Amino acid sequence: MESIFTKIINGDIPSYKIAEDDKYFAFLDINPNAKGHTLCIPKKEVDKIMDMDEALYLGLMAFSRRVGKAIQAAIDCKRVGITVIGLEVPHVHVHLIPLNKMADATFMNKIELSPEEFEDIALKIRSKMK
Repeated sequence: MESIFTKIINGDIPSYKIAEDDKYFAFLDINPNAKGHTLCIPKKEVDKIMDMDEALYLGLMAFSRRVGKAIQAAIDCKRVGITVIGLEVPHVHVHLIPLNKMADATFMNKIELSPEEFEDIALKIRSKMK
């Protein structure tokens, strides 16, 4: 069965897309820790990051780095944190989270954004992609 992320990649579920290439996809987390919280995923469905082949893993990290640099350029934050947990959805995903304090990385404090705010944030980040 397709994961929710595969449905997002295929356009069956809408998302606030940040970047895409032939192997990877980045979009805003709809339950964010902070403004600009983005998920980077491989288009190939793999449940656990350690099950990825080396080329796909290294490609995901390089893709995530490019997206993270765009987030850092677009969002006022001290740094962009990166974490991989993978318990919520059985599809590898890298969290890129703009951080100003440790609590931003805990997944305990969520923020709410309007659709317009999501669109504005996505546009700002996309504009910084190189």
